Amino acid sequence: MRLATLYRYPVKGLSPEPLDAADLRTGDYFPGDRLFALENGPSGFDPAAPEHQPKIKFLMLMRNGALAGLATRYDEATGALTIARAGREVARGDLRSAEGRGAIEAFLTGFLGPEIRGRVRLLAAPDGFRFTDSKSGFVSIVNLASVAAIAQAQGAALDPLRFRANLYVADIGAWAEAALLGRTLSIGGARLEVLKMTDRCAATGIEPGTGRRDMDLVQTLRQNFGHIDCGVYARVIEGGRIKAGDAISFDPEAP
Repeated sequence: MRLATLYRYPVKGLSPEPLDAADLRTGDYFPGDRLFALENGPSGFDPAAPEHQPKIKFLMLMRNGALAGLATRYDEATGALTIARAGREVARGDLRSAEGRGAIEAFLTGFLGPEIRGRVRLLAAPDGFRFTDSKSGFVSIVNLASVAAIAQAQGAALDPLRFRANLYVADIGAWAEAALLGRTLSIGGARLEVLKMTDRCAATGIEPGTGRRDMDLVQTLRQNFGHIDCGVYARVIEGGRIKAGDAISFDPEAP
């Protein structure tokens, strides 16, 4: 079992960013992941007392599939978020400033049109909080063999990025991740405890890069495998550096 690829998603619902390596910290979220979210009308989120909110309160692929047709990049050093469409830059803003956030908010309001329920407002996660879909969403892991099994059942090629994981793993059998619940994985210098399976929603039916809603993978999962899961959530119990190509081992199953 090995770590094939790593991704972060700085803004909830927007583009993945590939990484060569990441430095995980004990008890923390995946580095640079879900740092921001785009409120679609008032969400009730209070940065002074942050609580997990349902994803439907934010712009997200399940309801706003056109977002997958945008290519976004976030520069932590400058605070700049860049949005491109069909290879052309269409918006840029420094997320540290009201003016920069306003530029991003204004573009997405116009881009999504009738899908906007109220004011679009870019929210920044306070320390110790992230805009993950699940309260357990510290690090998300997807097994590439399971994606291949879904693709075979669907009868079409699948981009694994439909599942928006942080870590994609290879060289383990399809659905073997289900047997890892409660167990500890060692990856590079880090150790992670597998917490729960990841249930899937209609966002997986959106084609990355185009924003076309072209499949119903929730139904494919349910009809062919008897569940709607693909991947697991894990938490970091010992920090360390991980990188693409790292071997992954796991503790033996308790007797």
